[in-house]
Amino acid sequence: MKSIYIYFLILPFFLTACSPSEPAGLHDPASNTKIALRSFSDTTKLDTFKIVLKGDEPKNMELVFTITPKGGHQIYTKTLKATALLDNYKESIDLAKKKEQLQFMREELSLFFDEENFIEPAVTESEKPDNNTPDKNFFEELKRTGLNGFKYRLGKESKVYIAWSEQDKKVKNYYECCK
Repeated sequence: MKSIYIYFLILPFFLTACSPSEPAGLHDPASNTKIALRSFSDTTKLDTFKIVLKGDEPKNMELVFTITPKGGHQIYTKTLKATALLDNYKESIDLAKKKEQLQFMREELSLFFDEENFIEPAVTESEKPDNNTPDKNFFEELKRTGLNGFKYRLGKESKVYIAWSEQDKKVKNYYECCK
């Protein structure tokens, strides 16, 4: 009988220790933060990609996206207002209620670092610039350097592709387009 009690006391500790969890620091639901480590400004070092959902009401919420190289200062910051994102999708998704708006913003946070958004390399040797390429010289620079890119959406039909410019020492848009 005594062994059964010991079994029931130990079982919860065993189950907790064996349960799968995300790697430490990659997602903290309490603070609405996600972090990804990827090579971006240097092909041999990892940069820290961070997205934070700030605010508690849809009207004042925003996604703040930053990129920081290893041991360096922030090289990119972009703030995406919830109101702009919600307005962009209200025609195609039912976002009339606050609960749905909050859920939408949490989904935006969780999908921001999807694998498909990291582009390795940003531009391949065979790619050609088109009308959606804001800087043809930067596009050619990316072909030469082989640096990686990242894309994120500003709305239903608007995506921005960014990469590090070794020449200008800053993050720049190399493509802006639709779906």
